[in-house]
Amino acid sequence: QVQLVESGGGLVQAGGSLRLSCAASGRTFSRYAMGWFRQAPGKEREFVAAIGWSDSSTYYAGSVKGRFTISKDNAKNTVYLQMNSLKPEDTAVYYCAARLGRIDNGLGSYDYWGQGTQVTVSS
Repeated sequence: QVQLVESGGGLVQAGGSLRLSCAASGRTFSRYAMGWFRQAPGKEREFVAAIGWSDSSTYYAGSVKGRFTISKDNAKNTVYLQMNSLKPEDTAVYYCAARLGRIDNGLGSYDYWGQGTQVTVSS
């Protein structure tokens, strides 16, 4: 069974940085794409970034492009989201997700989800 466990969230001031981690287990992920999504209070869950496990292709939402970087460590079966120049509007619960196939930004195309980690950016 696929398990995704996020960590690394916390409270940070605007302009600061955080690195989120997603430890994946239960499957060989070479044919999977991994994504990060976020959900702010009162808002729908939205796509942040995705990476292909085999080809390392990446895709970012326009709101985070140039500030966030998604990466992975194959040996550790872990995906990271480095978040720089954080803004108060980045405050949300961040979720890791996995889907079989190519990278995608569609919420409904992901099959497995973590429990989420809270990121709070103060102004």
